[in-house]
Amino acid sequence: MRFGLQLGYWGAQPPANAVELVAAAEETGFDAVFTAESWGSDAFTPLAWWGSGTRRVRLGTSVVQLSARTPTATAMAALSLDHLSGGRAILGLGVSGPQVVEGWYGQPFGKPLARTREYVGVVRRVLAREAPVVSAGPHYPLPLRGPGATGLGKPLKPITHPLRADLPIWLGAEGPKNVALTAEIADGWLAIYYTPRLAGMYNEWLDEGFARPGARRTRADFEIAATAQVILTDDVAGELDRLRPFSALYIGGMGAEELNFHAEVYRRMGYGEAVDEITALFRSGRKEAAAAAVPDQLILDTTIIGDEAHVREQLGVWEKAGVTMLLVGARDADQVRRLAPLLGH
Repeated sequence: MRFGLQLGYWGAQPPANAVELVAAAEETGFDAVFTAESWGSDAFTPLAWWGSGTRRVRLGTSVVQLSARTPTATAMAALSLDHLSGGRAILGLGVSGPQVVEGWYGQPFGKPLARTREYVGVVRRVLAREAPVVSAGPHYPLPLRGPGATGLGKPLKPITHPLRADLPIWLGAEGPKNVALTAEIADGWLAIYYTPRLAGMYNEWLDEGFARPGARRTRADFEIAATAQVILTDDVAGELDRLRPFSALYIGGMGAEELNFHAEVYRRMGYGEAVDEITALFRSGRKEAAAAAVPDQLILDTTIIGDEAHVREQLGVWEKAGVTMLLVGARDADQVRRLAPLLGH
């Protein structure tokens, strides 16, 4: 198993120490660096800027939102980054949720599985550059026909020859149908709120995708990259208290009350009553109470927190569960350097 550095998306301001974090990841043997986007900073620009100071680590998006760009625009950004990095790009994609898709991008959220399949298909045709790119739609028709179209559009091939036709595409997926689709059409799964104790359930979802006719990968050459806090500390209780507000935000506030994919992940873990309580408190404005309602074990299920012996033991558990990479956040470069030696657990 390997480590990836998860830089995420920006808050109110860009992170002050990102350059130092990326340099530490490059120097200490991390396999990759990832950026994300929500409705502020984008994923590609920081990745290209910070990645320009590296020569070895892979550069990935975790994730680029489908609705932020047409599939051809995303393919253009990915092939550009791949050239500039000498073939180190990983294109991580995700559908986001209805609040962002309809509220920020002004697009309908419906049929996320069909949109994902069609989107990835267009991106792959751009990267293959075997013929002018066409798509029957219905979500991303190329060329555009029908009402509002001039009828002058023509199928095009990318002017720039992609460096790699097989540039890896990983999908962020949380539910059973989306995970199965990921196993069928993608090169890797970007798993959020992964817990090893449910590995059997995840494997059933993945195996459904691997078994489909025309599946792109098998388990042997498929990557599972799980985002997880890995924290070396003797103060487990203190770290749990620090993480509680973040858990409350994603469970109670990151998504519509009627459709919150993050909350559903925790329901599948068996925390339905806690999710209901946290959501009710958070949406009534009682954010501190919502954080206090987050059970310790809910956090511990999806993180690795403890002294070096405990962390090494848990890394083995996650690897045995099938995780090939842990995407970890770090507060400073020293934390990256402390984690790096554990790669040889």
